[in-house]
Amino acid sequence: MNNIIKSSLENSMSYEAYRSLMLKLVEQESATGVDKSADKIDFTKLNNRRMKRWDKTLKIDNKSKKRLLDFNANVTWLVITESWCGDAAHVLPVLNKIAELNPKITMRVVLRDDNLELMDMFLTDGNRAIPKLIMIDNETGAVLDTYGPRPSEATYYVKRFKAENGKLTPEFKEDLQHWYNKDKGNTIIDDIAEMLSRFQPSFSQ
Repeated sequence: MNNIIKSSLENSMSYEAYRSLMLKLVEQESATGVDKSADKIDFTKLNNRRMKRWDKTLKIDNKSKKRLLDFNANVTWLVITESWCGDAAHVLPVLNKIAELNPKITMRVVLRDDNLELMDMFLTDGNRAIPKLIMIDNETGAVLDTYGPRPSEATYYVKRFKAENGKLTPEFKEDLQHWYNKDKGNTIIDDIAEMLSRFQPSFSQ
């Protein structure tokens, strides 16, 4: 196993510990990461509410459960995030539900700004974009695949908007939050099922 990945895993936390950290940050009027500006603190508060809602309401349908449970390799999902990241607030609860469903998957969480060497191994278009899931084979330590920072359909919307407008506007970011709420995690579930199928020859389609 790569030494940077190994060190990051050793310093990682469970999803439950990450959620407890977010609650503490909200109480302390703080945020993870180097930038603890008022914006980052406000986003942390908002994201805590979003994650609390998803943790309670997110459902995986029976067809998707069957696909996800067919995966039987022992893997660890090392997820890079920060408390203020809007995409992460929608993505991590879905990843956690999937990991809870399949006992072969262990999910661990690390903070980007505390693990920049790790982050720089998994850039997206040259950027330290989060959340980023790194799927590691528990037997060999090999990185099998990565996922993130956004679900496939949201990625398409973002790329199209950037191509037409140069950058993301506050209005677009708000529209993207509405998309996440309407999608209810289904695109992430489908994306992950497809990713897992690439490492499972008998995986049900």
